Amino acid sequence: MRHLVKGRKLGRTTAHRRAMLRNLVTSFIEKERITTTVAKAKEARPMAEKLITLAKSDTLHARRQALRVLAKESAVTRLFAEIGPRFSERPGGYTRIVKLDIRKGDGAPMAVLEMIGSEFKKKEKKKKDKDAKAKKG
Repeated sequence: MRHLVKGRKLGRTTAHRRAMLRNLVTSFIEKERITTTVAKAKEARPMAEKLITLAKSDTLHARRQALRVLAKESAVTRLFAEIGPRFSERPGGYTRIVKLDIRKGDGAPMAVLEMIGSEFKKKEKKKKDKDAKAKKG
């Protein structure tokens, strides 16, 4: 029985699982939007939420705690310079998981883990090109 046993094993050893989640969260902080499996997204989400909460208090101790989790110093800098101040007024719930279709190769259910406020924006160039052609013609 798995009473009070949290988390998913994701078919990996402990060290591999921790390294994979660290890399996943580092990529998420850098790009603000990643596509992964639903299980991995559900495991990475609490780690990312805790890091964003940590970034709201910009102290040396908080930076060192974030460095323990994130794999790159550039991600820590971005977290504390851009992401932390953006969510300073929000009490929590900085991320969302949007489920996608299944992966073609193995049928794994896919999802997008994204930050609130970084929704996908359509490219403006196509609109301008059409407007320019309409003006010429």
